[in-house]
Amino acid sequence: MSEPLDIVAILGSLRRQSLTGALLRGLIENAPKSLRVEPVPIGGLPLYDPDLEAAAPAAWVEFRARIARASGVLFATPEYNRSVPAALKNAIDVGSRPPGQSVWNGKPAAVISASPGAIGGFGANHHLRQSLVFLNMPTLQQPEAYIGRVDRLVDQEGQFKDESTRAFVVSFMGAFEHWVSRFAASGAGPM
Repeated sequence: MSEPLDIVAILGSLRRQSLTGALLRGLIENAPKSLRVEPVPIGGLPLYDPDLEAAAPAAWVEFRARIARASGVLFATPEYNRSVPAALKNAIDVGSRPPGQSVWNGKPAAVISASPGAIGGFGANHHLRQSLVFLNMPTLQQPEAYIGRVDRLVDQEGQFKDESTRAFVVSFMGAFEHWVSRFAASGAGPM
């Protein structure tokens, strides 16, 4: 059996009791065995400032190196004001710089958004996708993943409260595994 594909998971929320964090735990637990999904924290990344590039903060260097090694990226985000949280935008900026050295380039990605509201972070999901297009990250299109009423669907340990949500997550992670495998099999790196 071959080595599992190395996937980094970027959680947009910094909150300890994050509902999106609980969802991410459930995603990881229900991922195919062919994926090794590792959450990569973003809360300690200093705000992106081009003036710091001459002596980049160690947290930037480590984050960039970890993303560069990954076969794919799973983004899980809540919605703040119809967009992504500031910490997630900062992580994207840190990884995309300096110009011409983006660690995101060519990495297959998937986006899942969650909200206790009915539309499941639709605005954040699509706002994030706009950035991923610019970053040249081929992003899984189907199934779309907006998890509304997430507070009713998953507990803090990432256990799903109903079978239909768990089945959707299994389907989503299976589609993501297939998506990333296509790029790994073709040897496609940065485009």
